[in-house]
Amino acid sequence: MIAILKPGVSTKQIEDLCTYIEAQHIQTHVIVGTDQTIVGLIGDTTGIDMRHLETMEQVESVQRVSEPFKKVNRKFHPDDTVIRVGDVTIGGPNSFVVMAGPCSVESEEQCMTIAAAAKAAGATIFRGGAFKPRTSPYAFQGMGKEGLDILSKVKREFGMPIISEIMDARDLDLFDDVDILQVGARNMQNFTLLKELGRTNKPILLKRGLAATIDELLMSAEYIMAGGNDQVMLCERGIRSYDKRTRNVFDVCAIPVLRELTHLPIIADPSHATGYTRFVTPVALAATAAGCDGLEVEVHHDPAHAASDGAQALLPDQFQDMMDRVALIRHAL
Repeated sequence: MIAILKPGVSTKQIEDLCTYIEAQHIQTHVIVGTDQTIVGLIGDTTGIDMRHLETMEQVESVQRVSEPFKKVNRKFHPDDTVIRVGDVTIGGPNSFVVMAGPCSVESEEQCMTIAAAAKAAGATIFRGGAFKPRTSPYAFQGMGKEGLDILSKVKREFGMPIISEIMDARDLDLFDDVDILQVGARNMQNFTLLKELGRTNKPILLKRGLAATIDELLMSAEYIMAGGNDQVMLCERGIRSYDKRTRNVFDVCAIPVLRELTHLPIIADPSHATGYTRFVTPVALAATAAGCDGLEVEVHHDPAHAASDGAQALLPDQFQDMMDRVALIRHAL
């Protein structure tokens, strides 16, 4: 349930309304938007008298929210959420962010080389995996703490915020210098991890699970926000299908659907979606045209010898071409 307040209500009037609601064992969540202020009622609201709420002087109207996700719901928060990471803005009408880098951190030289090319092409955030969830236990699992140290060096050298995947809440202390924590597709419904991330104050990039519905993705984001962390981004990275021509099926429809349902920023990952370099740029363009807030793309200077996912990584010149074409799409929009 949400209570839409009248224009010009005072702070005291808002506090009085929240006190009244909370006395009935209902949580309140106040959102002050550009044009209106909304008080979200969270909990079992079946006992709340909507007509009585609407008679209160500070209330303009009251609406029930049928969806199970509340905090991520655009009805609770009509304005787009804007997340700031250093000098980078994610979300909002004029923002577009590109996160680029290798799937796995392999060496300092590798990351420095790729970061220089990615930044020159216009990327503003450097991505790299230090801990890697792999289908086979014998595949490269990442460099761990050493990989995070290399990412920190990239951050200092190029002035780029860094994003890396966290797999275990017990590793949170190791990620102190990481600006954005990524939750991979396999961990989208790792609720223990999501609850711990809800207690942090770091931005979270939450990837859609391999066979997750849009509502399941939003409910996972709700876990994080229910813990107190409202800096959440959603990432469409493709879902599993019977078709083997691509690694996954990129759900471009999810972008406008999510835009309608939630205020959270939406990032697209065309690399994991397609699995093949030649398909990454076309899907990146489609996602941009569909209205995403940014892209996460894998770039590698020597993909033939990459420790993981070399088949879907763009060479630096291919990444530059993608960025040039994305700019044309954004200009047309």
